[in-house]
Parts: sequence; structure tokens; C-alpha cells
Amino acid sequence: MPLFAYTARDTATGREMRNTVEAGSEQAAIATLLNRNLLVVEIKEKTIKRGQTQGGRVSLNDLVVFTRQLATMIDAGIAIVQSLQALAEQASNKIMRDVIRDVCTRVESGESFSEALSKHPKAFNRLYVSMVAAGEKGGLLAEILGRLATYLENSERLRKKVKTALMYPTVVTVVAICITTFLLVKVIPTFKEVYSGFGAKLPAPTEVMIRISEFVQAYILYLIIAAGLAIWGWLYYIKTKPGRDFWDKQRIKLPVFGPIAHKICLARFTRTLASLIRSGVPILEVLQIVSQTVGNTVMEKAIKTAGSDIERGEGISAALSKHPVFPSMIIRMLSAGEQTGNIDSMLERVSNFLDEEIETILSGLMSLIEPLLIVFLGVVIGGMVICMFLPIFNLSNIVSGNK
Repeated sequence: MPLFAYTARDTATGREMRNTVEAGSEQAAIATLLNRNLLVVEIKEKTIKRGQTQGGRVSLNDLVVFTRQLATMIDAGIAIVQSLQALAEQASNKIMRDVIRDVCTRVESGESFSEALSKHPKAFNRLYVSMVAAGEKGGLLAEILGRLATYLENSERLRKKVKTALMYPTVVTVVAICITTFLLVKVIPTFKEVYSGFGAKLPAPTEVMIRISEFVQAYILYLIIAAGLAIWGWLYYIKTKPGRDFWDKQRIKLPVFGPIAHKICLARFTRTLASLIRSGVPILEVLQIVSQTVGNTVMEKAIKTAGSDIERGEGISAALSKHPVFPSMIIRMLSAGEQTGNIDSMLERVSNFLDEEIETILSGLMSLIEPLLIVFLGVVIGGMVICMFLPIFNLSNIVSGNK
């Protein structure tokens, strides 16, 4: 349906409002606004470019703040429309503010909160919408929003830990590449001019370094283009289905980083599964949602296959135990949860344990990476410096050889 942007005045308070409303025609839009006790001042159809969807992506941090504040306001007894209006007014991010206003408008026009959220898939994913829908059905919207906010906070905390752990080695590696390139292009040619006046044979390491420098100088532009194309090609490849399948299969097998990537996916799987089960979402829908949010195609296929087995009557632990991507510890905890009827609690304990284990591994890795990077820089940069100073250490022999 067409989207209309309007300026209206509330007949009760006299407050001026600017928002959008969906309707079949301009007259229908005006009638809808009049039913909400809004006197239309100005209205016009809003054009949306073909290929674009209304709304946009919002940061996880903005989503966490919105969810936590909305849960608090609803728990305090404030109506959902008033809560959304207040959150829209105080939202600092323009995209988030527009999304909240549109959701508020849809709720005012009679849509359920979950239906209004589903119109903005870039901001609210299927997990978010399903948990809200379960909360509406069970009359526990404030409680579900609180759990959802906690889930998002844990996800954001884990993401920041991984990002922080990767930031240091990435920066050091980039700096090392820049320093190495500078030495090869600017410094070593200067030494080459000095040594060319000796007229003697240079040490083999120095000769090799000079040849490398000459090659880099001659083809540096092509090397940069080739490196850029290689990075672009790899990033493009892993976005395709075969590329993503290949990369997701290999990255959990990588030394050192593979176990971390695997545990991160498992932590996301257990936390999401626990949140959805506790919210009362049907198990088959739970598995479908979890398969799309786990972040690894190997686990995604395993979960979908397990969902088919569960649909035929198997238990969750029995269905997942057929896939080696799920460790025995998770299977045992799931089995215990099925026997006691506390699957969500067991899964939450597993996710907390995995979070602590990931944090411990990342801390240990950071402690190990720092000296390794120092050694790497020393070997690369120091090796280049030593290669170029070898002729100076042997200067007396070179001079006597010339005589």
C-alpha cells in the first residue's frame, strides 16, 4: 500500500505530530488519522525508491537500549503506544527513530506489536519478532522483552570481546606490512647506491634483499592491485553459497582460531535455543529460527536435519547427537534437561560456561599473541636491517679485496 507522510494535530492535547501512515488512498489515510483523533494539517504520498525497503539497519547497541527501556516502561504499566512515542522522541539515531515511529503508527492502526516489528526485518530479525509474538500470546510481553534485552546484551558483549581480541594483531600486522614496504621501497635502495661504489661482491643475504627491493619497486603498483583484487575476490566468494559453505566448514577446523569460532557458534546456538524455549515458542519453529541465527552453515544444516528428526518423534538430544558438530557435553546437558523438564535452564548454563571458556581462551590468546607479534616484528624488520648492515660489518675485508 502507498505510504503517506502527514503533519497532524492531536485534538485532545493540541500537540503537533509528524509521522507516516499506510493507506489505499489519501482519503483513506485521512480517515484513519481522524479515527485516531488527529486533525490533518498536511498530507502527501511518500515515494520509496524501487529496490529499497522501508527503514534500515540499526546497531545492536541501539536495539539493546530500545528493548531494555521498552521492557521497563511496559512493566511499569505504561501503554505500549505511549512507550513507543516516548522512545521515538528520545532516540538519537535517525533510522531507529523513524522505525519506532512507524511501528507506533502501525500499532495505533490496529496491528499487533509483533506484526508491526516484522515490517522492519533489517532492524528486528526473526528471532526478535518470534519472541515478541510469544510474549504477546502469553501476556508476558514485559518479561519476554527483558529476556530478549539480556540475550542481546550477552551477544553484544561476546562480539566486543572477539573484536577486541582481533584488533591488536590486525593493527600490528598492518603496521608491519607498511614498515616493510617502506624499507623495501625507500631505505634499501639508498644502501644499494652506497654499496655499488665498493665494487666487491656483497653477502648473499644482502643480495637477496636488494633483489626483493628491486622487484617491489618495479611492480609495487601491480602488487597493490593484485592484493586488493585478491581480498575483494575472497570476500565476494565467501558471500556466495558455495564459498560460505567452504569457509564455514574450514574455519572451525583452523588451528587455534578454529575452536574459538566453533565455541562462539555453539554459545550462540545454546543461548538462542534457551531464550526461545523459555519464551514458549514451538520447538520446530525454534529450530528453524536458531538455524538462521547460528552463523555457520555446517551447524545450520545439522539443525535443520535434526528438526526433521524431531518432527518424526525423536528427542532433541537424540536428533542432535547424530551430528559431530555438537560436542557430547551439550548433548548430555540436553538429555538431562529433557529428563528433568528444564531444557532452557540447562542450555543457559551451557551458554554461560561457553562464554566463560571463550573469554579465558581469548585472554590466554592475547597474552600469547603479544610476544609472538614482537618476535615476528623482530624477525622481519630486524632481519632486513641485519641483511643491509652485513656489508658494513665486513667492510675491512671488502676494502682490502678492492686493493
